[in-house]
Amino acid sequence: MRIAVDARELQGHATGVGTYLSGILTEWKTLPAAREHQVILCEPGPTGSHGTWWEQRTLPRLVAQSNADILFAPGYTAPILAGVPTVVAIHDVSFAAHPEWFGWREGLRRRMLTRVSARRAARVLTISEFSKREISTHLGISLEKIEVIYPAAADREGPPRTTSTEAYAARTFTVRDNESTARDNLILYAGSLFNRRHIPELIDGFASLARRMPDARLEIVGDNRTIPRVDIEGLVASSGAGDRIALRSYLPEAELSALYNRARAFVFLSEYEGFGLTPLEGLSAGVPIVVLDTPVAREVYGSAALYVERPEPALIDAALARVLTDEAERARILAAGRDTLARYSWRACAARVFDVLISCSGCRASR
Repeated sequence: MRIAVDARELQGHATGVGTYLSGILTEWKTLPAAREHQVILCEPGPTGSHGTWWEQRTLPRLVAQSNADILFAPGYTAPILAGVPTVVAIHDVSFAAHPEWFGWREGLRRRMLTRVSARRAARVLTISEFSKREISTHLGISLEKIEVIYPAAADREGPPRTTSTEAYAARTFTVRDNESTARDNLILYAGSLFNRRHIPELIDGFASLARRMPDARLEIVGDNRTIPRVDIEGLVASSGAGDRIALRSYLPEAELSALYNRARAFVFLSEYEGFGLTPLEGLSAGVPIVVLDTPVAREVYGSAALYVERPEPALIDAALARVLTDEAERARILAAGRDTLARYSWRACAARVFDVLISCSGCRASR
């Protein structure tokens, strides 16, 4: 069988979808069943467009040229006229559940294309039971059509820029059973900056904490994608703790891994996620995590987190102080983290995705 893959997200810096696809492709390289079939990565040229026009006009042509039997679309949408059966991965439907978080044009595009892609797909994949319910509710897709396949903690090496699956060497992320005693009082946030992740409240909460803990520092790593735009730099400057808050839109993988290995706490105060990989990376690096108390967070992290009831600066301050100073709480989170991490495996994820593709390859293509 010949499997075409929309590989746009492997270009540039890896974010959520790119990490997801890279994890799957890495495992397919050594998965016995997958090695019996051919995977064709379809991606734009180095100077070409990679947006909706490319997806709807160029990608179907690449699929046809490759003589593929099925198309795997890992990033929410697929060509309306793909010419072959499609399996589409939809990680969350924040654009439908909370349209106020998106510009009207972008939100409308996402809602329309994702709904059509899901309805025409042979199968819809998602990454949590929470997202499965949300997809069914907001996109009108039957629960029977949606398959939940959990991802795993993302590695810290960016995916190679290549169109050959043979170039996907096995990559690892250091797992620490016992945290280093040399860790700084460093609090790490990693991930794109969205309004739903309450970065202003995090800054306010940290600033309050910093007045009592002069050695505490906050590292925020992620591109500012807030809509309406929030002046994060201005908030840091006016917080009273600006000299102890570092903002980076991007860090090379080695430097980000070094931050994980130095951090004493990881914080992620998101009110809406499909899964939330970066806190899982924190656990895998031996860092206790502080997250907002939401249904998907409870599903993914279980008891391996300190939960904040509401995104209020005073509650954030108290939670950060506790996870930095309460050794019993830290030990509890990390002990629970070992069981939580055991639930997730890129190998198992890749095998299940592959099985779905095989089962759908004979489905009639939507036209």
